Amino acid sequence: MSDVATETDLLDEAKALIDIAAERDIDLRLLGGLAIRLLCPDLPPRSRTGQDLDFGSASSTRRALTDMLVERDYAPDKNFNALYGNKQLYFTHAETGLAIDVLIDKLHMCHTLEFGARLTRMPYTLDPLDLLLSKLQIVELNEKDADDCLRLLVTFPFSDSDELGTMDLRVFSSLVGDDWGWWRTVTLNLDRIRALLDGGDRPAIEGESLDPRAQLSVLGDGAEATPKSRRWKLRARIGERKRWYDEPEETPHH
Repeated sequence: MSDVATETDLLDEAKALIDIAAERDIDLRLLGGLAIRLLCPDLPPRSRTGQDLDFGSASSTRRALTDMLVERDYAPDKNFNALYGNKQLYFTHAETGLAIDVLIDKLHMCHTLEFGARLTRMPYTLDPLDLLLSKLQIVELNEKDADDCLRLLVTFPFSDSDELGTMDLRVFSSLVGDDWGWWRTVTLNLDRIRALLDGGDRPAIEGESLDPRAQLSVLGDGAEATPKSRRWKLRARIGERKRWYDEPEETPHH
C-alpha cells in the first residue's frame, strides 16, 4: 500500500471514529500531522509511514470513549491507562495493529497547552491555533515540525475573534503574555522558522495562499506587544539562567 493510500485510510478511520463519537455525545478531535493534512488539503502531502492516530478528548467522556473504542475492536493498554488515564489513553486495534493515542483536555510536553475549551470548534480536528501551538511549544523544533507550522500559517489568517477559518490572536496573546516560558520558546521558534524560510524554498508550502513571513511577523509582533502579567515579569528576571521548559515525560507510549 502506498503512503498516500495509507494516509487516506487513516483519515477515513479517524473521521469515522469522530462521527461515531459525536453520535454518542463524545468529543473527539484529531491532532498531529494528520489533522494538519486534513486542514491543509491543497498543500503538497508529506510522506508518512508507520503513523498512529492521535486524538484530543475530554475527561467528562473518558469512560464512554473507552467503551466505544473497545466496541470498535481497539484494545486498551490497561496498565498504561490505569497509570496515565487522567491525561492520556492508549489503544491498539486487535487485527490491524493501528494504535490510538488520546490526550485528555490538554497536551503537556515542553509546556502545557489546555485545549479543552476549544475542543469542539472544528468538526474533525483541534483548532488550527492549538495545532500550531502544539508545534511551537517544542523546544527542539525540527524541520518536520517547522513545516507543519508553515502549513497552518499559510492556510489560516489571524483575527481578534473566534471566527471559523481563522486563528484567534487573543488566545495566543493571553498564553504568551502570562507565561514567560511559553513566550521564550515560541519566540525562539518563530526565529528558527524564519531562518528556514530565508535558507531556501520550503516545498511543503508551495501554492500557499498567505505570506508565511507576514504571518510570522504577526505572531512575533503580537508576542512582543501583548501586556505581560506579573508572573511573566518575575520569571523574565531569571531568564535563561534557569530552564524554562519541561522535559517531556518518558512513558511506554510517548
